[in-house]
Amino acid sequence: MPDIFLQFSFADSINQFVSWLVREYGDLFHQLTAVLLTTLLVPLEQALLALPPLLVLLTVAVLCYHGTRRKGVTALMVAGLYLIGCLGLWDKLMQTLALMVVATVLTMLVGVPLGIMMSRSQRLRWLLVPVLDVMQTLPTFVYLIPVLMLFGLGKVPAIFATVIYALPPLVRLTDLGIRQVDGDLLEAARSFGTTRWQLLFGVQLPLARPSIMAGVNQSIMMALAMVVIASMIGSRGLGEDVLAGINNMDMGKGMQSGLAIVILAIVIDRISQAYGQDGRLKKALRLKKTAGATA
Repeated sequence: MPDIFLQFSFADSINQFVSWLVREYGDLFHQLTAVLLTTLLVPLEQALLALPPLLVLLTVAVLCYHGTRRKGVTALMVAGLYLIGCLGLWDKLMQTLALMVVATVLTMLVGVPLGIMMSRSQRLRWLLVPVLDVMQTLPTFVYLIPVLMLFGLGKVPAIFATVIYALPPLVRLTDLGIRQVDGDLLEAARSFGTTRWQLLFGVQLPLARPSIMAGVNQSIMMALAMVVIASMIGSRGLGEDVLAGINNMDMGKGMQSGLAIVILAIVIDRISQAYGQDGRLKKALRLKKTAGATA
């Protein structure tokens, strides 16, 4: 049968571009790797490992109860983390948590300002939406190829791969939250002579907080989904044990670490969701419950 397809490939062009980046800016990427390791990841990891487990559990209990006001949920979250320690995975939990914190902070530093700019510029939104679509639909292993070429093996490429994978939902929900702020409230604020910055920080961002926190929550969950994949390029932590369980056909070891990742995801999800809810809504719900109980 005749071949109706035109034959072409852009693989060589991409390879040449990446080779040019490594050749011209390889030293810069290595310096960035050293800075991230020495100033952020390693100090945070050492600090978390040095903390007494009891202090970490108490901190989680305080945060969870302050956010949810539910003793049962708080007890379950603390019990889950205690179970991870009982399985002998506490140090690996702290390593994973350090990676998650650094990746989440970098994602927020990039994602929130980008979402704000998208909400202010329709042209920028038209430009970034297709890029975000591609970032969300690309297979996760694809992210490992460029970061490996630019940063080599280790924790830093795992952080960058995680940031790229977890960035789109935060950008989208920040943009959505700001765009959904009531126009009447914006007009009222402008009538009092507020500047653009006062309008942004005093009206738009506070009202968009639930949407932004939902984006942060989604980014954290997507970052946790990268834990096992990131272990393939040298990231330490719970994902390392899951990968070892796969390679050695050790189902028990893999299941234990997988359960620990699930527990960590649930704890972070409950706390971030609790702080992401609108405080006024939570207060109204508590008042409604109180009124119903006294009636």
